[in-house]
Amino acid sequence: MARAGLTADKVTLAGAELADEVGLGRVTMSAVARRLGVKDASLYVHVRGLEDLRGRIALLAADEKTIRIAEATAGRAGKDALVAFANAWREYARAHPGRYAATQAPIPIDPELVARAPGPRRAIELTCSMLRAYALDEPDLTDAVRLVRSTLHGFVSLEAAGAFRHARPAESSWVRSLDALHALLERWPRAGDAP
Repeated sequence: MARAGLTADKVTLAGAELADEVGLGRVTMSAVARRLGVKDASLYVHVRGLEDLRGRIALLAADEKTIRIAEATAGRAGKDALVAFANAWREYARAHPGRYAATQAPIPIDPELVARAPGPRRAIELTCSMLRAYALDEPDLTDAVRLVRSTLHGFVSLEAAGAFRHARPAESSWVRSLDALHALLERWPRAGDAP
């Protein structure tokens, strides 16, 4: 019998908190059960297993990160929106490293859960909206979305791994990277342009 009050959302949140503390790769069903003070079997009433739990953590994190980015970029455009977007992304990755890792991991997620979760879809919409000031049409818009995501993910991942050991502060490089990204987006080479 399931413990009274235990839900899939509570199991997911416990798994997400654990991921932030010990890393996504060290989250196990047993560790989540211990955290909740239940037997392992109690969790399987609410989630199908570790892969399902990690997928739920990824969707939770996508929703959380998207909400933060939406709040940060509301009413902003151009470089102001880009900087707010990027800073919200970075702050989320720093505050929730395990959850952030879940959003980047190739975890098979139940399509029914994905259909009900607004985060992943809203994240794409927010990115396209933030880039609207740069007046990019397809396929340039898709390429720009991929560039922005790659740049932000690359920087925060390297930073989290301790890869920036140079005397120059990472914060200075972050600011300059956003300046450069803005300059590139303003002068984006159109898909039909000659090299």
